[in-house]
Amino acid sequence: MNSNQGSRADNTRPEKTTSIYTKDAGKEKPIYPNNFWAWTILVIGVAASIFQLYTGGFGIFSSMIQRSIHWTFMSVLAFLVYRGRKNSGRETPSALDIAFATLALFAGLYIFFNWEAVVDRMGLPIERDIFAGVIMIIVVLEATRRAVGAALAVTALAFLLYAYFGPWMPGIFSHKGYSIERLAGVMYTSTEGIFGIPIAVSSTYIVLFVLFGAFLSKSGGGRFFIDFAFSLTGRRRGGPAKAAVLSSAFMGTMSGAAVANVVTTGTFTIPLMKRTGYPAVVAGAIEAVASTGGQIMPPIMGAAAFIMSEFTEIPYITIAKSALIPALLFFFAVYLMVDNQAKKMGLKGLPKEELPGFGATIIWGGHLFIPVIVLILMLVRAYSPMKSVFWGIVLIIVVGMLRKSTRVHPWKLIEALALGARNAVTIATACAAAGIIVGVISLTGLGLKFSDSLISLSGGNIFLALFFTMVASLVLGCGMPTTAAYVVLAALAAPVLIKLGVPVIAAHLFILYFGCISTITPPVALSSYAGAGLAQANATKVGNTAFKFGIVAYIIPYMIVIGPGLLMQGGPIQIIGSLITACLGVIAFSAGMQNYLKQKCQLWQRVLLLIAGFCLLYPGIKTDFLGAALLLAVYGYQEYGLRKTATVS
Repeated sequence: MNSNQGSRADNTRPEKTTSIYTKDAGKEKPIYPNNFWAWTILVIGVAASIFQLYTGGFGIFSSMIQRSIHWTFMSVLAFLVYRGRKNSGRETPSALDIAFATLALFAGLYIFFNWEAVVDRMGLPIERDIFAGVIMIIVVLEATRRAVGAALAVTALAFLLYAYFGPWMPGIFSHKGYSIERLAGVMYTSTEGIFGIPIAVSSTYIVLFVLFGAFLSKSGGGRFFIDFAFSLTGRRRGGPAKAAVLSSAFMGTMSGAAVANVVTTGTFTIPLMKRTGYPAVVAGAIEAVASTGGQIMPPIMGAAAFIMSEFTEIPYITIAKSALIPALLFFFAVYLMVDNQAKKMGLKGLPKEELPGFGATIIWGGHLFIPVIVLILMLVRAYSPMKSVFWGIVLIIVVGMLRKSTRVHPWKLIEALALGARNAVTIATACAAAGIIVGVISLTGLGLKFSDSLISLSGGNIFLALFFTMVASLVLGCGMPTTAAYVVLAALAAPVLIKLGVPVIAAHLFILYFGCISTITPPVALSSYAGAGLAQANATKVGNTAFKFGIVAYIIPYMIVIGPGLLMQGGPIQIIGSLITACLGVIAFSAGMQNYLKQKCQLWQRVLLLIAGFCLLYPGIKTDFLGAALLLAVYGYQEYGLRKTATVS
């Protein structure tokens, strides 16, 4: 037998792991900064978070003041935290890092102190405004290259070049062109560029939700959610993989960053998956797919959902409600794929004594559910997201006092404030770069030109337009964070889909979903690469396996466009009917992809299951009945075969 098949193959007991996380909770020794620049970064981070908490609890400042203070903090941190070269090996900022941080401070403070004068000049920039504006554009591009990656920085630069070289652009994409002075003025002294909608959302909602996650982490919430997931699923077949799905859903909706989620939960789930028999490639892929789904899981859904609310003027809670069923379908599909994989390999779960007990886990950290529940209730009761998350953070501190191990003592409080600010740098930087892109789109009329081109290319066919939008979302998402990819396509592609009759919320969720799952789409699959690193497996194989495990995620966006019931639109009967047939479709499709239902499928059974899946996932009475009949036929045939075999034996 294959020794890699764990509990199926031998009786070797894995090393004792009575608790995945909580056994050492509260015992960590504080780690203090060890040099001047470490203390400087800590102080700036704490100051940035205090500013955000103050505005969340007591009200924001005027638009440009709020956004300029926020971006000044974030940009300075970007240069002090992220080195100019990835392999520099330096723990402290270099002279170049400090120089860029100084430029960021200058450009940020200039617009803060001179904003009223800019307004008095009716937005007409003078020479020193242009000078500061050029510096700010350079700051944004370099901060983006460091904190987010070269792809987004190059994209933002390409849009700026498009605006400048407009007269030389081909065909309908030609325009009159804009001078450096005009570009610097729009990007820097208006709320249509760097300080546009993306950075507005970052400076209000996003940072506060990132802080919520940081406080939850420092209070032991991350540890509790992982233990909670293991206590529920650890003993089932393929238990650690199922725990990875659940814990990633819990953590991903808080962090909103797929790669960060992989690193956070995968550190614990991937080794346990390997120990119970999952090959390293499969373990890394499962974690990558599950972590990716966290970005579309309400109630928080990461940064893009808040930006979507601003773009569409749809209340955030409405977006979260509409996204709930598709998100549950995604995790249901991944759970089934994991379960089928475990059945195929004959894997079992972990022994009871090596898992955290459900009761003990609830006693240890169940009170940490309270801030999350209150946050959701406040959002449902139509409180503003800022106010809701502010009180959620306060509650984390309050309920954490109930146990010593979850208590946010003074140094943990400081660490949480600093951690939240540092975690927000990447998102804020992506939003600033996205602001440049959106500003150019608005200035040049590129959005309307792109819309006309896409409609012409698709011939007005909604499915072709959806396909082209999907490709664009996946391509942009390969090199950009989900937030930036969504912002660009919300400005370019969403108007096309809406013009062709797609409901506003469905069009924007379609773009968001494909931007999210681009992180598991080969050849550039960042979440898969992170999972591969933790699993010590081949990155390409992990990416291909993750694509297979997440295949249903590529169908769900089409389902929400075609079937409004999945967005909780329509009557109860329509919604419940859509949910039931979608679940059956996911069961059929997952079994077909894994080539396993009750037992390994013959070729004709696999084909019928895939057809059944497509029929059930496509809304319509006839297709639903056909799909259900095919699924039932294959299930019945396999069940009959198993019983016949059992009788003979």
